[in-house]
Amino acid sequence: MNHAQLTALGRALRVVGEHGEELDAETPDARLHEIKADLRRALDLLEESVSQDRPATRCAEHPGGPVDQDAPDLCLLCETRRRAARRAQYDGGPRRPAASASGESAPTRYGVREDRPQAQQRWLPELWNGREWQLCGTPRRERREAELFLAAQQRSPRAATAYRLVHEFTDYEVVRVWGTPVRADIEPMGNL
Repeated sequence: MNHAQLTALGRALRVVGEHGEELDAETPDARLHEIKADLRRALDLLEESVSQDRPATRCAEHPGGPVDQDAPDLCLLCETRRRAARRAQYDGGPRRPAASASGESAPTRYGVREDRPQAQQRWLPELWNGREWQLCGTPRRERREAELFLAAQQRSPRAATAYRLVHEFTDYEVVRVWGTPVRADIEPMGNL
């Protein structure tokens, strides 16, 4: 849409808007025909201004792309990309191309070492809430950092009765315990 078309369309729409403000129950038919002509003029200007087809999707990247009724933006291309990303989250990563005849290993029933996710080592700070151990901070990659965090938690005004540091590396191992966890009944009068 060029500047002249934009100006003419804006002027026509303002005229139609003024008509809308003046309408009431006693508006004569001659005035209604005048409004009808102004509306047609605005629609004709709008028809001339539009240079492309109506977008089939609500996607800014692929407005004329294929439609997927289940997608939030109706765009099949973007929805396919989103589905592949969700699938990769569940399957452990993007798919690898099939092995070629150049000596690469063939797919096996249980997979190969490179297909398995790498083990991650984390240090989990936990506190005793009176009934069970619960995570009290974000898991840390370094043991020293996790121990400093727990030491600071112990010095806080609302410290728990006990803290512990759990080492997570394909399995869990309690590394160190601060304090003594005592089982506390949360019901008054001993749940009587």
